[in-house]
Amino acid sequence: MDLSPIRRRLASASLRCICAALGALITALPVPTAHAGAEVTALVGGTVIDGTGAEPLANAIVLIEGERIAAVGRSDAVAVPDGAHVVDVRGKWIIPGLIDAHIHFFQSGGLYTRPDILDLREVRPYAEELAWIQRRLPATLARYLASGVTAVVDVGGPFSNFAVRELARRTALAPRVAVAGPLLGTFAPPELETDDPPVIHVTGPEDARTLVRRELEHKPDLVKLWLVDVWGRGLGAELDWIRAAIEESHAGGVRVVVHATEREAARAAARAGADVLAHSVRDSVLDEALIALLKERDVVYTTTLVVSEGYYEVLGQQVELTDIERRLGDPEVIATFADMAGLPWHKVPFWARFQEPPSHAVAFENLRRVQAAGVTVAAGSDAGNIGTLHGPALHRELELMAEAGLEPMDILVAATYGGARVMGREAELGTIEAGKLADLVVLDANPLADIRNTRLIHRVVKGGVVLDPEEILEQALKPR
Repeated sequence: MDLSPIRRRLASASLRCICAALGALITALPVPTAHAGAEVTALVGGTVIDGTGAEPLANAIVLIEGERIAAVGRSDAVAVPDGAHVVDVRGKWIIPGLIDAHIHFFQSGGLYTRPDILDLREVRPYAEELAWIQRRLPATLARYLASGVTAVVDVGGPFSNFAVRELARRTALAPRVAVAGPLLGTFAPPELETDDPPVIHVTGPEDARTLVRRELEHKPDLVKLWLVDVWGRGLGAELDWIRAAIEESHAGGVRVVVHATEREAARAAARAGADVLAHSVRDSVLDEALIALLKERDVVYTTTLVVSEGYYEVLGQQVELTDIERRLGDPEVIATFADMAGLPWHKVPFWARFQEPPSHAVAFENLRRVQAAGVTVAAGSDAGNIGTLHGPALHRELELMAEAGLEPMDILVAATYGGARVMGREAELGTIEAGKLADLVVLDANPLADIRNTRLIHRVVKGGVVLDPEEILEQALKPR
């Protein structure tokens, strides 16, 4: 959740029903029809880009037994057992399933989802927005899978996030979901206050430990710290509770992701023991000492470049959807963008009327620097924020990474293995290797020639089940 483009301009219903409502959703889940019963599946003849950075393997076979990869090799080196379901993928490219390492399910991506940034609660009550998001979760999950995104990391939201993770586990047409609970922050926007708030203000070290222990009861995949210097006073006074929160999380066996869009916040987070930085640093260029610290501490650096574009385009009424956003983005979310033009003058903040296009210059430079230094990079879109659509937004993120100067192979590694690192599941996700879960994407064109070719999805494989992307949404949206 990113406030950095506007946070210096800011001075400052309930979600509990969501958990109960999600229980009802779990009872009626779609089941894929494509060879779900086949014990052995062989993808034959494609070119494998395995996510490790190794050279592509042409004329390959990926042999899948159950939900896992049994073997990967050239066609003359891997035997296809009798009775296997053979999928001819000659002329195609096979990559690991994409992983969006930064999203927020409690946000829709629509105009009304961040009242702390654009307060339209008089137009659409926040409780109404939250209930609308909850009802659409099955389709939202399916949009990720149809986009070739087989896993996501929700890096902070209300406690109802844990019910979303359970919904995804029980839903066939859904990505794998890792979640954090409420963001523990230097500030909690009052506009987002509910009985189950997404952000909780931490008052000191003991409060931090208490809040972390409460989250640990729900077995989070990560704990999220939200370092937002709203008042421009620096983070010096916050360092004690930041260290306490990280220490308590690590003692509970849970890694910590930290929102840090400023260089000194990133430095403080890394020194305190953060495992993941949730955003690109945008205020100033990273120095060699900080980059060395990130590499030494094995901190994962997440990109989130596209989110500032989303705000600019929607609030500036200059929306430019990509082809995959038009195909797979939620049309009702997209429809809210047009509401901006009809808002009363007094409802639109002064800063929103005169926005300038976001500059990626510093973020691009920092991404190039950490990539060149060997810091692990993960691709994340920050989907759910205004203008950043659940599912297809990751593809625009990959395009921006290419504009920053990264090579397509490095981008693919960041969008697969890097995301698995954020999840803490690199032992079973993120690369195409024997023994790992069979989460794959089959593409119609070579992504190493143009990273935008990740949008040309021929098939999606989730846990060994081969799915037609066009049928994923059709099944998810069927009335029940």
